[in-house]
Amino acid sequence: MITVVEVNSKKLLLDYVKFPFKLYKNHKYWVPPLINEELNTFNKQTNPAFENAEATLYLAYINNEIVGRIAAIINWDEVNNQHKKKVRFGWFDVIDDVEVTKVLLEKVYELGKKNNLEYVEGPIGFSNLDKVGVLTEGFDEIGSMITWYNYPYYKEHLEKLGFIKEKEYIESKFPFKNVKPVFFKKAQDLIKARYQLKSLVFTKTKDIMPYVDKMFDLFNNSYASLSSFVAITDTQKEYFKKKYISFINPEYIIFIEDKNKNLVAFSIVMPSFAEALQKANGKLFPFGFYHMLKARKNSKEVLFYLIGVAPEYQNKGVHSLIFNEYYETFTRKGITNCIRTPELEDNIAIQNLWKHFDPVISKRRRTYRINL
Repeated sequence: MITVVEVNSKKLLLDYVKFPFKLYKNHKYWVPPLINEELNTFNKQTNPAFENAEATLYLAYINNEIVGRIAAIINWDEVNNQHKKKVRFGWFDVIDDVEVTKVLLEKVYELGKKNNLEYVEGPIGFSNLDKVGVLTEGFDEIGSMITWYNYPYYKEHLEKLGFIKEKEYIESKFPFKNVKPVFFKKAQDLIKARYQLKSLVFTKTKDIMPYVDKMFDLFNNSYASLSSFVAITDTQKEYFKKKYISFINPEYIIFIEDKNKNLVAFSIVMPSFAEALQKANGKLFPFGFYHMLKARKNSKEVLFYLIGVAPEYQNKGVHSLIFNEYYETFTRKGITNCIRTPELEDNIAIQNLWKHFDPVISKRRRTYRINL
């Protein structure tokens, strides 16, 4: 018999966070999160997402053993301001038993119906900077610190229970040797002159901080037209600033300014922390911190995490300035592989940015929906 318990204590929350460590123990491609980071994600005092959202976490048991987990989430900004009557689910992990998936999802349906919502979508987190999607292709590729990994049966469970595809995301990669500077070297000089633009590059994290709020404003502006987008609030900016910026090599963050010092484009690239996180196995101490620092300094793989261009500068070649700066940095650091994190398949503007690099799609993932 399956029983479902609401997570309402520190002990249960720790069990909830640690369940995937058991489910994917010694798995070659699963990348463990940092346990303390996950605990903070669900802490209403530390995660500002809870200012505009609510979440109830559940664990499923068979014979007193945990066999699944899920988070039922309502983003009230999305419901009230965008009029999307949606209940989300995320942090979904389960053994290969469709009945366990079914009872967990029933808790999500309950929350949706109680609040007169119309449909369910998941897996997704609180915001666009959280992880997204069930992996549907690319199970034999290592994950990353900003994506969920899952077994192939997750998709089968959801489809068996009547869920249909809502959004499709692709991840792709290309070797750095595919990058031919001829495509952007000359263009960037013309674009700089035509629009009076300037690249800002950094060597110290503290020099980046004064620009980060502007970057998040530009992020909100440049992604606003995407169907899944919910704007980031001021308190979330502070949270993400602390959570991510210090993790990233300062030379991997590039801003483009116009002559009036307005930010018109930005890009964030991260070193690949996947193998370091596998070695850390959820803990920064005693050795995890060392592995993370080593990856930050020496990783030869990079992830293109975020790239944003102000709407009025889109399709004007501004990305050539960004690519030119990265080309020089990556050459200097001996980067061998470039990985693109999940991008909506229908975001054609982003796909076009990469066409000269001959990227290969390595993973697909999707969110699913069902009407209530």
